[in-house]
Amino acid sequence: MTEFEARPEEVGQILLKVQDDIRVLREQIANNKGGTISISDLESALVKTEEGLQAKTEQVISQYNNQVRTLPNQEANRFDNNVVAIETTWDMRSQKSADPRKISARFLGREKMRQPQASRSNALLPKRQSVQMPGPTPGQQAKHMLTLRAVLDPHSNMNRQALNDNFGIQLPLINTKQHSRPSYSKPIIGTTIEPLAVLPKANRVDAQLAPPPISEEDARKGIMSLIERGLIPPAAQLTLDPSPVRNRIAPLHEPQIKHKPPQPEAVSLLSGVKLDPATMKNDVSKMPAVPPHPKSASSSITETRTPSAKTRVTSSSMPQVKTPATLKTYEMPIQPLPPPTTPASGDFKQLSHRFAIQNGRTRDSSSEFIAFKQHYCLTWGSIVTMIKHIEKMLISYTIPVAFVNGDRLADLAMEFELEKPPSIDDMLSVIINREDVEALIGRPGRRFKGPRGKDVAATRIQSSWRMFRDRSEYLDYRKRKWASGVIAISWIMHVKMSKVKIKLKESREEHLENFRRRARKLAMSWDRIKQHRRTVIHIPSLGLSQDIRDSINEFGIRQNTQMARLCDIRDPNVDVIFVSPVPLSEETLQYYSKLLGLKSAVESGVVEDQCDMGEKYKIIVPEAIKSFPAHRMCLSSILKYSPRTLKRIQHLIKGCDAYIVTGVPHKDDLAIADYLDVPILSPEPEVAHLYSTKSGCKRIFASANVEVPPSEFDVYSIGQLHECLAQLVTENLTVKRWLFKLDDGYDGRGIGYCDIAEHLECYQWALKESRRYGEKWSKKWAQEAAYIKIHAEIPDVLAKHARPVHSELYEDWSKFLDAFLSQGGVIEATPPSDSITTLTVDLLIEPTGRANVICMGDQIHAETPFSCWGVSMPQSSVEPDVLNASCKKVAEACKSRGIIGYLSVDFVTFIDPKSNDQKLWALDLSLHYSDSLAMFQLMSYVSNGKLDLSTHTFNVPPPKQEQKKRRRRLAGQEDEQPPNTSRYAVMSTRLLHTNLAVVHYSVFFQMCRAHGIGYDIKEKQGTVFTLLDSFNRENLGMLTLGDNLQGALATFARNMSIIHQEISAPNMQGETNFKLAIKDIESILGTTVENAEDSDVA
Repeated sequence: MTEFEARPEEVGQILLKVQDDIRVLREQIANNKGGTISISDLESALVKTEEGLQAKTEQVISQYNNQVRTLPNQEANRFDNNVVAIETTWDMRSQKSADPRKISARFLGREKMRQPQASRSNALLPKRQSVQMPGPTPGQQAKHMLTLRAVLDPHSNMNRQALNDNFGIQLPLINTKQHSRPSYSKPIIGTTIEPLAVLPKANRVDAQLAPPPISEEDARKGIMSLIERGLIPPAAQLTLDPSPVRNRIAPLHEPQIKHKPPQPEAVSLLSGVKLDPATMKNDVSKMPAVPPHPKSASSSITETRTPSAKTRVTSSSMPQVKTPATLKTYEMPIQPLPPPTTPASGDFKQLSHRFAIQNGRTRDSSSEFIAFKQHYCLTWGSIVTMIKHIEKMLISYTIPVAFVNGDRLADLAMEFELEKPPSIDDMLSVIINREDVEALIGRPGRRFKGPRGKDVAATRIQSSWRMFRDRSEYLDYRKRKWASGVIAISWIMHVKMSKVKIKLKESREEHLENFRRRARKLAMSWDRIKQHRRTVIHIPSLGLSQDIRDSINEFGIRQNTQMARLCDIRDPNVDVIFVSPVPLSEETLQYYSKLLGLKSAVESGVVEDQCDMGEKYKIIVPEAIKSFPAHRMCLSSILKYSPRTLKRIQHLIKGCDAYIVTGVPHKDDLAIADYLDVPILSPEPEVAHLYSTKSGCKRIFASANVEVPPSEFDVYSIGQLHECLAQLVTENLTVKRWLFKLDDGYDGRGIGYCDIAEHLECYQWALKESRRYGEKWSKKWAQEAAYIKIHAEIPDVLAKHARPVHSELYEDWSKFLDAFLSQGGVIEATPPSDSITTLTVDLLIEPTGRANVICMGDQIHAETPFSCWGVSMPQSSVEPDVLNASCKKVAEACKSRGIIGYLSVDFVTFIDPKSNDQKLWALDLSLHYSDSLAMFQLMSYVSNGKLDLSTHTFNVPPPKQEQKKRRRRLAGQEDEQPPNTSRYAVMSTRLLHTNLAVVHYSVFFQMCRAHGIGYDIKEKQGTVFTLLDSFNRENLGMLTLGDNLQGALATFARNMSIIHQEISAPNMQGETNFKLAIKDIESILGTTVENAEDSDVA
């Protein structure tokens, strides 16, 4: 079958020819008036026209039946709701859209009519009535839809052509520049923009520097960019000139004038209907008493309502556009398209229904209400319900008249049809005179003026009273319930705490019982353990009270001052496990490895003869140190909460004898010993705490029958303080200064003083009385008069002239006195001499009861004369026999009270001005391992010497000398003097200099070598350091050895002076105690020189 392309122009030509033939016939008829008409010519013209039309009709029908059918585009529904799809038709009679199913049935009927009939041979087609197609074909509909899309979309590429083809509108051609992207042959790697300027490093480090200038390019980036990059400080106050915020006077309107917003102009969106905007004119005249229907404009637009509460719109606020019933944009004939027709004015009318409610009843007989009811007849049920709600509200508040907007009411009714009843605000939204109604509703008591006002008022009063009564009862119930809950929780917590305390008490009693059992076992096997291989676990813990621990700066470093305990490995049978209270750096560990490796070199005197002692000691840091960074916990408590460290120690001591040497005993030491199942070489914590107090040590000294300064202990009240002080002053008028010591004082921190003799007005009179009575002054009756006068003056003298030693701990005397009376203390006299020397003796009471004096030395003071800063060993201030006898008495008194382990006793010696004899007073007792004992172990380790307790001299082995040939001694030639094997040491663990933090240890040791600060292994003289702090490096320990005391003191002072000069600048002196220590050492040197000269003269 050959393809056939039908042209509408051919059918038009046939019709034009028919018209010409008819015109010719009409002219012939007109010219031939009264003549005859040729019937044959007329029939031939009609036959020719019929044959032509029949042929063309068969061709068009045949082509239509053979073409491919296309379905309508389903995306037509995606247009805006204001636009009706092309398939939608409008029924002019029912004023609503036609059913799509009827339209499809109509199209099916149209298809049946278009089916071609069977052709008859040698016969013409029968004459049929012309069938008018009711609408375009599906293909034309799809094409029309695409054209309509192009017309409605101004950004479409076909928009301009479609307007030109269909409507003859030629839009101007706007040339848009296409920004062509450059094509790169290769991809660009890396950044493609220049980096933005940022704040220079100097300004980031030092915020006080002036900010750099801002370039114009940076300024174009904006203020936020400048702030983000730091070019403008974040706290800068910015002022924009001109300001983006401008002030102007707001127009005020009279309240009587009500402006009605103009109606927005509606623009037809359909190209087939109208393209010009339709101007809508509204009547802005004032509303009459009963508003009539507004007259609609010539091109009024119907309204639509949306039932949604969020987008509820009425006809007065948002008009919408509807399309005409049928759009015929394209027609099959050649003649131009007819202009679009405007629908009847009654079809798209802007409706606005208003009615009145007077005295709570709706005017249902008014024409406005009847029109409103007819318009919303389909949804009248929900509207009636809403009207009832409004009437009820108006009746309850006695509103005389209210005008209702019917359209808004219909929308509100649709919204609340299936929901809860509307609120008053919702109902007021449909009232036109809302302001007047709200003013009446807002008046107090208005709701009680209705027909049932008294009942409503009575109900309101009753409900308010019931609410008040019930709420009061509820609040009381809540209060009682809260109180019962608090009581219950408190009781539960009390019960739980009681159980925990009971369990904790039982646990500690069990630990104490196990401690005593292991102590007895240790006493029985001590002689065997000393002779065999053993492991000593050193825990340098300071188990002080929490208040004292909180007042000590760098508490961890203070516990680490006894790193010299590692030197216990000097005994070949001893292995050491040292628990460090602070983390140690690799540099510090290497230093101690080299220091301890000098053992063989010290014994042989050859520097190269060094060994590795790493297997003899282990340094362990508990892992719980990181868990408690801000808690000033003693090392024993930290170790208790370090299970991995305890397991490691347990593994290291497995199968060998071991015991713990702690610092200040603490209750957690018992838990550690119980976990490791090893004994502790120390007394019980409670016993150690009792006899380490100032009052407790006075009891020890009293039972030991050693000489002590005039004092009174266990003072707990202000009256007792005044009485005891007055009695002591009366008995000892030669004592000028009196000390007040707290029982729990540590390292001279809790001491106050007062110069009583200088400020007593009756002091001179009391001296005369003492001289008058002579030897009888010791009698109470002789002292009674002086005691009464002194006791009367004591309170004022203390309040005005007493001072605490450490003002940073106690601001004034009142604060110190409160602490003194809260924990008790001691009143003690200072020696009545200007030259005094304080001694420290370290002892060991073995578990078997044997007491050994380990070392003794003279104290060196720096900050205060009551705090030991360093020690010079051995002591040279007291006769050895006198000191040994006193130490033996104290050791026996301690042993009688079950005290074992390490302890230190402080003595003071001076020349009595009355008898000119040397006095030795026992001052203090500390039941723990001391810093001086640890430094003595280091002294013995690096010198391989021993302390002679009978003479109090420290001797080292003589250096090995090569054997020389014997020579005959000539007459008058003196014998060679033997080498000096006596050694003196000056040691301290309290060296503090903040500038040491800027110098690494490697640089520090290089500096010491450059200035000749070092240790001579062969001569057993020189300087040795102990590193205490691996990170801040502000604290240091130092030991100097010399063949005489003056040389050791001078070397120590010289070393501190050199270090201070090297690490300090004129403008950066730092915080240090070097100067005070040097000053005290110089005074000691002066005293030793005087004593040497006196001995030479004698």
